[in-house]
Amino acid sequence: MYENRNTARPPTTIETRNLGKRYGDMWALRHLDLEVEAGTVLGLLGHNGAGKTTTIRLLTTLSTPSEGSAFVAGHDVVTAAPRVRADIGVAAQAATVDGLLTGRANLELIGRLYRIPVPEARKRAGDLLERFGIADAADRLVKEYSGGMRRRLDLAASLIADPPVIFLDEPTTGLDPAARRELWNVLGELVAGGTTILLTTQYLDEADALADTIVVLDHGRAIASGTPSELKTTIGGERLEIVVENAGQLAPAIEAVSSFADGKPEPDEAGRRLIVPLRERVRLVDVVRALDAQGVEAVDVQRREATLDDVFLMVTGSRPVEDDPEEVAA
Repeated sequence: MYENRNTARPPTTIETRNLGKRYGDMWALRHLDLEVEAGTVLGLLGHNGAGKTTTIRLLTTLSTPSEGSAFVAGHDVVTAAPRVRADIGVAAQAATVDGLLTGRANLELIGRLYRIPVPEARKRAGDLLERFGIADAADRLVKEYSGGMRRRLDLAASLIADPPVIFLDEPTTGLDPAARRELWNVLGELVAGGTTILLTTQYLDEADALADTIVVLDHGRAIASGTPSELKTTIGGERLEIVVENAGQLAPAIEAVSSFADGKPEPDEAGRRLIVPLRERVRLVDVVRALDAQGVEAVDVQRREATLDDVFLMVTGSRPVEDDPEEVAA
């Protein structure tokens, strides 16, 4: 049921205890404990199949837990599913707007499904079309939209009812850099107004920029959590990034820099890149000399601070994972 939420909102949270989902003998998610404060952003990270989409499906009442409990906006996702659905907005990985309606008609229809009065639904639709840069295409059929435009319309649809809790599953996939940055601005405004957001993303710079707290999932379990700064601090300070002429030179490059490393180097054969956690007081000139002594043709050598990419590689590794059952096409 639609309510005017222009007044101060009550505290809203996302909370799970021992949450799990099983398919046959396989657990897609197990023992997940979350507590998300109102007006904050939780970033869920993990390889494809780690359990991110399963988590969102459980919290948005699209799937039922096999164990544990979950509350969204104060409502149990099992026993009070209709109330949960009334208080959330969702943008899934694939756009769900109707291609046979115009962009404006899509948003107005969704507003009416939330029982928003017609004049208010029209106003909100117009405001969101402007906000996401698709007002010029508002009266065209959505099937004529580009992929990025459909994605922006889908995100606008998740906001039509001004929900206190929003779930965004890889929301900026398919957006150009300008649209992506604009979405970041929109999400910042929402959070400043008290909205709670759960976000999954493959862009770790996005999680670093937006998330107050991050949880890393791997094989359906949470394996790391904390603020972006806390997570980066746990893996140390500077990193050395080396790009070599060809992948065959990664092994001698590892040998050359081993005396400078404060941990295991992470090679990337596809990118011909080597990431090395550095000991203190390492001089870049000494690294270059060591590489030259091993006959390594280094295209680029630079030092930098640790990033969430480094955290992700450290805690999950680079091994392949099985597909999450709910992420496999039927």
